Amino acid sequence: MKTFCILSAFALVGTCATPKYTAKIQNLRDSIKIEDSSLVLNYANTITSKELSTHLYKFASKDFEGRRVGEMGQLKAAEFLKNYYKNENIDSPKGAYNYYQNIPESFFSNGIKASENVLAYIEGSEKPEEVIIISAHLDHLGVNPNGQINYGADDDGSGNVALMEIAQAFNKAKKEGHGPKRSILFLHLTAEEIGKRGSEYYVQNPVFPLEKTITNLNIDMIGRVDALHKNNKNYIYLIGADRLSKELHYISEKVNNAFFNIDLDYRYNAEKDKNQYYTRSDHYNFATKDIPVIFYFNGEHNDYHQTTDTPDKIEYELLEKRTKLIFATAWQIANQAKRLEVDAHNPLLN
Repeated sequence: MKTFCILSAFALVGTCATPKYTAKIQNLRDSIKIEDSSLVLNYANTITSKELSTHLYKFASKDFEGRRVGEMGQLKAAEFLKNYYKNENIDSPKGAYNYYQNIPESFFSNGIKASENVLAYIEGSEKPEEVIIISAHLDHLGVNPNGQINYGADDDGSGNVALMEIAQAFNKAKKEGHGPKRSILFLHLTAEEIGKRGSEYYVQNPVFPLEKTITNLNIDMIGRVDALHKNNKNYIYLIGADRLSKELHYISEKVNNAFFNIDLDYRYNAEKDKNQYYTRSDHYNFATKDIPVIFYFNGEHNDYHQTTDTPDKIEYELLEKRTKLIFATAWQIANQAKRLEVDAHNPLLN
């Protein structure tokens, strides 16, 4: 099911589409075959609302003081993530338990201190050089002038705990002999709240070559419901999937239709949308490097960027379902026979 399906870059089968173009689109859609249906659900079901809740009540607690970039609370949050991956025996791409991509103070301005992205990694079994990045930003707004903590449970605690559970599910699959064919980088980015600086630093200093990075699935706020969907909570906004790769868009839809039937809402994907969400989270820095992206987002709510964005307001069963969708989409991209293509290089479209 799809709501308000405005796809920014192309008319899928509209009245202006030529028969030849329509046939190409249909061939592209038909070429996508769901991989490992039973395995996908088996490992997706290891993602649970209970574990998401446990992680988030810690990640969005007063202990981390709102996770302001470069401050002690953000460093504690990074340490929490590092220790999680160590305890799960999920490697770092940098080796020797070095889970940090350090960003010097000189990269920032206005007195922002040095910070770090947190990276964990599962190497692909067949095409390890091809890398999927799943990301979320770990920083938030810190403590306000009145001494109140901006907890950032939805923004973006929800994305970080989703990433943790997705990594655990892929790691379990690998341990049981069903690891992804392509590599997956789990990337917790700092400094999003001050202008997407953590992802900017990553694309300037990539751990893996950008030309081998086949997609970025970016998670920023997926634990709540906005006012437009108060009567239909079974939704998620998808932004950007079609901008560079129609194949990515159709993979996303086919996975959702096969397993979850979430209402995929594209209203904010319109190029002239006044909110311009496409440019406002970390995926955008990857898109500027011609890497196809999907931005998963539940929309703004009354607690957005307020001290009231707390973990008790998260809808954990909904967070679980959305996280499973992202996991299954990543599974498909990681395991399908052919590499995900940008439109310019896709032989089915050219």
